[in-house]
Amino acid sequence: MTSSNPLTDRLGIQPIIQAPMAGVATPALAAAVSNAGGLGSLGIGASGVNQARTMIEQTQALTSRPFNVNVFCHAPARRDAALESAWLAHLAPLFRESGGEPPAELDEIYRSFVEDDIAFEMLLETRPAVVSFHFGLPSETRIRALREAGIYTLATATSLQEARTIQARGVDAVVAQGFEAGGHRGCFDSQAGDERLSTLVLVRRLVKEMALPVIAAGGIMDGQGIRSALALGACAAQLGTAFILCPESAANEGYRSTLKSERAEMTRMTSALSGRPARGILNRLIRHAEATPETIPEVMPPAYPVAYDAAKRLNAAAAGLGHHEFAAHWAGQGAPLARELPAGELVNRLLQEWRNAT
Repeated sequence: MTSSNPLTDRLGIQPIIQAPMAGVATPALAAAVSNAGGLGSLGIGASGVNQARTMIEQTQALTSRPFNVNVFCHAPARRDAALESAWLAHLAPLFRESGGEPPAELDEIYRSFVEDDIAFEMLLETRPAVVSFHFGLPSETRIRALREAGIYTLATATSLQEARTIQARGVDAVVAQGFEAGGHRGCFDSQAGDERLSTLVLVRRLVKEMALPVIAAGGIMDGQGIRSALALGACAAQLGTAFILCPESAANEGYRSTLKSERAEMTRMTSALSGRPARGILNRLIRHAEATPETIPEVMPPAYPVAYDAAKRLNAAAAGLGHHEFAAHWAGQGAPLARELPAGELVNRLLQEWRNAT
């Protein structure tokens, strides 16, 4: 069985895409996936421009095959000092448990690609084969410039409305992210209503109504899942959680141990860690953050990525004591199906399963 569709033919890949997973994906992981015939990915939304350039150049040194570079296109945070102070007060018991006090203030730790001219120029200079957008879209001018540089573009949609915007803006293909997916939900406006469509439903709706190639993402962990996604009309399947246990990923031992344990059976979509909806393995920070004590009747996390600054500082303090209960262990609902294999071997296994699935 071989794939024949606009996306895989254009990129010269098999219909498997490794999700970008900022903080987990590495040049070694992306290159191994690409060298095995899939599309490896880097997530640079949480990286400075110099670090991002180094990651891209390292990947280019490890593979001559196409790979994807993902950027965050979130709206800049709306700061609210009172809200941020109340959130820190809510987390104060956890900070003290970790041997410290909450910070006096929080920072907007990630800059959005929509306003980052230096990151944009860096992508035009390094020219990865694919650039993808999450949380929204850059301007039509930037998308056109990337495409004119020979870069294939992808963007995440969680609804038909977002997919229509992606198509109108001139992006080449759309990633249909179902509610099962791990990590950050790619919705353009996290405060808007969310139908929480499953991967199956979202893919079918987009395939029926969009002219763009559709990539299925969310809950896909094996070749049978890939086959099902392609049968729905998707041109490829994007897998994230499936690659976390690969030795090439940057997941630390706490993350790996949790994903291999029974705790992987329970994931939660929450805004408590970062300020945006994201699915991860349930832990004490999520339980505490989602609890609303009577003393703070309307506590809620600040805007993304300001809230993430609090969670990262708390995790750093706890990790210094050997505790990982406050870490963001992003994972999708298919987490219990994760396998611990080298990335290239995993891609080969996925391809074999896809071809042999009935």
